Amino acid sequence: MTSGHSSLRKWMWVHKWSSIICTTLMLMLCVTGLPLIFHHEIDDLLHEQVKPAPVAAGTPLANLDQVIASTLAHEPGHVPHFLIWDPDDAATVLVSIGKSIDGDPADNRLAKVDAYRATYLEAPDVTGRFTYIMLKLHTDMFAGLPGKLFLGLMGFLFCIAIVSGIVVYAPSMRKLRFGAYRRDRPRIVRWLDIHNLSGILLVMWMLVVGFTGVINTWADLVLKVWEFGQLGEMTAPYKDRPLPVNPASIDAAVNLARKIAPDMKPAFVAFPGSIFSSRAHYAVFMRGNTPLTSRLARPVLIDAQTGAFTETRDLPWYVKTLLISQPLHFGDYGGLPLRIIWAILDIVTIVVLITGLYLWLRRRQPVRARTRSHAEASQAEQVLSS
Repeated sequence: MTSGHSSLRKWMWVHKWSSIICTTLMLMLCVTGLPLIFHHEIDDLLHEQVKPAPVAAGTPLANLDQVIASTLAHEPGHVPHFLIWDPDDAATVLVSIGKSIDGDPADNRLAKVDAYRATYLEAPDVTGRFTYIMLKLHTDMFAGLPGKLFLGLMGFLFCIAIVSGIVVYAPSMRKLRFGAYRRDRPRIVRWLDIHNLSGILLVMWMLVVGFTGVINTWADLVLKVWEFGQLGEMTAPYKDRPLPVNPASIDAAVNLARKIAPDMKPAFVAFPGSIFSSRAHYAVFMRGNTPLTSRLARPVLIDAQTGAFTETRDLPWYVKTLLISQPLHFGDYGGLPLRIIWAILDIVTIVVLITGLYLWLRRRQPVRARTRSHAEASQAEQVLSS
């Protein structure tokens, strides 16, 4: 046996077992990820949305202090954690509220407020929605951080399966033209051709989506590293300060952040005591104005007691990598046409996974002479073992 043939068999072994281990989970991720590409459209279709009345062009935005006051007036016993601007809906702002500032933000509710009138609109319970269930299955299988890390491991195996599949594909197709579909051969050979062709056509897209998915599973850990690292350095002089009793104007804090970063616009504000901030600051996260920079953020710290500017820094590379990977994973940085392309590619990936699973299951079955000729059986077995 030549060294080249031995090396190929090793790659075949890697491709086989990495695929077998991750295929079922990757199928689940592809199926749950498909509706998430169109989650806005699905929510609008399945759930009645309270929307603000139209306003005349040039109408000024409402004071953000009024936005917070309106929210808390309708949600007594809650405190604000985040103030969020939806990039797809300029007419509303979102206020993430919880029972206490120390509570888990995953349990928060999102209140929707009219951005121009500061009128409270709704704070629906989304936990029973189809898109929420799909999102939880897709991100952590309702298992929190352990679920995310487990899916990250499956995504890593998926990337290994793709790379090993590329290595195996070239030698197996030496005697065939690219994209060959042998329609006159046994069914198992035809399925193999479909699997190979769809896999090799989507190889780069699957690698991008698979790798960015792995990065996204590390989000909680990455953000914790940032909190204890860069954010800790920025807020170290204020670490012993208590929460402000009479905090400064949130509207003034955001306007000051706009002046500090004039070429950016606010994405969200973390309130004092919440994650992504300290107990002494409003952390106003600003984003850029281009398709790429709009996915990046820059924190501007405003003293919540005095309203004075404290510090701003660019986020470290590992957080930027995380932020860029998220839109690449869901294809939501190029509008509806790109999302449609992402959905088509996702469906083809499902075909790759199903055909691969079918081929493995067929190989596990005994070859029966009564179901096909001896020649066909030998031919199929030879293909599958190569």
